[in-house]
Amino acid sequence: MNAKNPPKLWLQSSTATIYGHRFDAPNDELTGIIGGGEKDAPDTWNFSIDVAKNWEKTANDFDLPNTRLVLMRSAMTMSPDKDGIFDVMLGLVKKGLGGTAGNGRQYISWVHDSDFIRAVDWLITHEELSGAINISSPNPLPNKEFMRIFREAWGTKIGLPATNLMLEIGAIFMQTETELILKSRRVVPTRLLESGFKFEFPNWEDAARDLCERSRKIK
Repeated sequence: MNAKNPPKLWLQSSTATIYGHRFDAPNDELTGIIGGGEKDAPDTWNFSIDVAKNWEKTANDFDLPNTRLVLMRSAMTMSPDKDGIFDVMLGLVKKGLGGTAGNGRQYISWVHDSDFIRAVDWLITHEELSGAINISSPNPLPNKEFMRIFREAWGTKIGLPATNLMLEIGAIFMQTETELILKSRRVVPTRLLESGFKFEFPNWEDAARDLCERSRKIK
């Protein structure tokens, strides 16, 4: 705060999980509902939401009048890198376990790694953008459809479903929460689109094929 030459830009790494668990409408930066205390979501799901809120509050609490602050609310970034979210999900698809999770209605918000990098570059160069910015594909999908497209892209015909109970047991062994799979993250990037940003991979069909092809090349 006392720097003689403060940075012109602060890109704060936030998360799209800050939004509420919902099915009825997408969450954008203008009308989206911030999560916490939803009646149809377990209390344990509030932890990651509280973390996201605190991240953003800490950034906003700094008095930096000469620094442009961008809160990057990123969805799951899909890349073929080892142990990333795509690689983990692909491992399930390969084993025939990439079926519907729960009832499959919960939305998955995602962004292709190429578009994530391009979006960050866009935010750096477009000085009119500040505040909360969603970095996610404009087309989130329900889990059931998302996984079907994933299996088709890899060429796997079988995808065994997982019930809520099965996921709860698995979460205990993995020391995590079912929120990662069962929370409906329906997020859209209204501000990016309105600023003129064009996605190379707006649809999961094209993104999944590209990522599967790249994954085959690096194995």
